[in-house]
Amino acid sequence: MAVAEANKKTIKGGEFLIKETAASQIFIPEEFNEEQRMIADTCRDFLSKEIWPRLDEIDHAKSPDLIAGLMDKAGELGLLGTAVPEEYGGFGMNFNTSMLVAEATGAGNSFSVALSAHTGIGTLPILYYGNENQKSKYLPKLATGEWKAAYCLTEPDSGSDANSGKTKAKLTEDGKHYVINGQKMWITNGGFADVLIVFAKVEENGQADKNLSAFIIEKTFGGITMNEPEHKMGIKGSDTRQLFFNDCLVPVENMLSERGNGFKIAVNILNIGRIKLAAAALGGAKRVAKQAINYANERKQFGTAIANFGAIKHKLAEMAVNMFVTESAAYRVGQNIDDLIESFQAKGMSDAESKLKALEELAIECAIMKVHGSETLDFVVDEGVQIYGGMGYSADAPMDRAYRDSRINRIFEGTNEINRLLVVDMLLKRALKGQLDLMGPATAVGKEILSIPDFNMEEDDALFAAEKKVIKNLKKAALMVAGAAVQRFMMKLSEEQEIIMNIADMVIEIYAAESVLLRVEKRIELLGTEANALQTDIAQIYLNRAVEKVGQAGRSAITSFAESDELRAMLMGLKRFTKIDPVNLKDARRRIAEELISKNDYTF
Repeated sequence: MAVAEANKKTIKGGEFLIKETAASQIFIPEEFNEEQRMIADTCRDFLSKEIWPRLDEIDHAKSPDLIAGLMDKAGELGLLGTAVPEEYGGFGMNFNTSMLVAEATGAGNSFSVALSAHTGIGTLPILYYGNENQKSKYLPKLATGEWKAAYCLTEPDSGSDANSGKTKAKLTEDGKHYVINGQKMWITNGGFADVLIVFAKVEENGQADKNLSAFIIEKTFGGITMNEPEHKMGIKGSDTRQLFFNDCLVPVENMLSERGNGFKIAVNILNIGRIKLAAAALGGAKRVAKQAINYANERKQFGTAIANFGAIKHKLAEMAVNMFVTESAAYRVGQNIDDLIESFQAKGMSDAESKLKALEELAIECAIMKVHGSETLDFVVDEGVQIYGGMGYSADAPMDRAYRDSRINRIFEGTNEINRLLVVDMLLKRALKGQLDLMGPATAVGKEILSIPDFNMEEDDALFAAEKKVIKNLKKAALMVAGAAVQRFMMKLSEEQEIIMNIADMVIEIYAAESVLLRVEKRIELLGTEANALQTDIAQIYLNRAVEKVGQAGRSAITSFAESDELRAMLMGLKRFTKIDPVNLKDARRRIAEELISKNDYTF
C-alpha cells in the first residue's frame, strides 16, 4: 500500500502516455465516502427545490436580483465555500470533493454558471494568490455569499490571446492607488458582483508592461459602468455584461500577487476552471439522460414505447458510455491533483503553493478533460433532442434549454480548439525541457515499425490483458505520429494546427479509454466480475471507438506530411497499432440500454 501511495504522489502531467498505470493507483467515484455523497445530495436537493422549478423565471428575469438571491440561498447551505479553508469560513474540502460538488450543481443550467464563476474563477485567485490581509478580508464574505465575485479577463480584442489585453493601470503620483482604464466583456455575474478580479497591464512612462497584472476591485471603488445584459443563445439567466473602467481608483494593496504575474494567475485559474467544467458538464449530461430515458419509456409509436426500438437503445447506450467515461477520467485527474497537493505539502510547501503547483503539473489532463466533458454534454443533449423527436424542438420541452445551454461549454475556459493545441504544446514543451521523456519512447516506436511484428500468441490471463495491450499500442501510435511530426517540422510545428489537433485527438481518446478500463478493473476487484458485466460492456464499447478515432486521426495527420516510403511505413505502423479483436457491440449496447430503460434512469 505504501508503494502504491508513493507512486500516486509522484505522477507527472502527461506521463500516462509513456507509462502504464495500475488500477490501484487511480480513484474511482465508487470510493466517495458517505459524507461526500451527502454533500452531493444536498446540492441536488437544492437544485430540485430552488432551481429546476424556476428555470423559465431565471431565464426571463428582468434584473440580476433573482440569480443573486438564489446565490444567497446557496451560500446559506455552504455551497459557495466548499473549497475555502475553514479558517476563512469555508469547509476546506479536498479537490476531488469540490469536483463532486461541481458535478452535482452542474445540472443547474444558468444558475450553475453563476455559481461556478463565483466559487471558481471569482474566488480562487484570492485563495491561491492573495496575501493574508486579502484572504482575511475577502474570503469569509465570498464563502457565505455576502459578497459575489466575477472574473474580468476577456476584452473585445483579446479572447484566446488573453495576454494581449489593453486595459491599463497607472500608479498615482502619491503611489497609493492604481488608476484602471479599459473595457471587459463576457463577464459572468457582472451585473451583481461585489468583487471583481480584473486583469490589466501596468503602464509607466507611457510604456505598458508585457504581461498582465491582477487586481481585486470592489464595485464600491467607483469608476465602473456596465452595459445591459448580453442577449445570448443559451444560459440566458446568467448575467453576462460588458464592464467599463473609467479612472477606477484601486488601492495599491489590492494588487493580487506581484506586478506582471497576472497572466500566470489567469492560466493557472483556467486550469481549475477546465477540470471543474468537465465535472459540471457531466452533471448536466446526467440530468438530460434521465429526461431522455423517461421520455423514451413514455412515448409510444407503432403500439409500443420508443425505448423498445433498437435505434433508440443505441442512442441511450452511447449517451451512457460517454458519461461513464468522462466520469472515470475526471475523478482520476481530481484525485491525482489531491495526491500531488499532499506530496508538495509534505515537502514543506504552503497550502496555496501546493495546490497551484499540482494544478500546473496536471494542466495537460485538465485541458483533456475540458474537451472531453464539454463534448460529452454536447453529444448527450443532441441525442436527447433526437429522442424527443418533434417535441425536442419545442421550447415547451426540456431539450430546448439543455441544447442551447450546453453549447457555451466548448467555448468557456478556452475554446476546445485552443485546449487541443495546448495539450500537444504542453507535452512537447515538457519533453524539450527534459521533464517528460517523450522522444525516447517515440524513437523506439519508430524503430519498431521497421522491424518484423511480434507474432507471439502466448496468452496472458490477467484481467483485461488484451485490452491493456490495445491501449499500449494506441500510445505507440500517438508517439509515432507526434515524433515524426516534430522531426519534420521542428520549431514550425506550431504552424500546423490541423496536425496538432489530430495528435491531440489521439491523446484525448487514449486517456479516456485507459481511464474507463482502469475504473472497471478496480470495480471488479472491489465488487466482482458479475456485478460489473455492464461496466465491462461500456469499457469495451469505448475502447473500440477509441481505436477507430485514433486510427482516423493518425491517418489524417500522417497523410498531411509524410511521403513515399515514410508514408507507407507509418501507415503500416498505424494499422499495426490500431488493431483490436472484434466484439458484438450491438448486443453490448442493448444490454446497457435495457438496464437504463428498466430502471427508467441513468444508473451507472
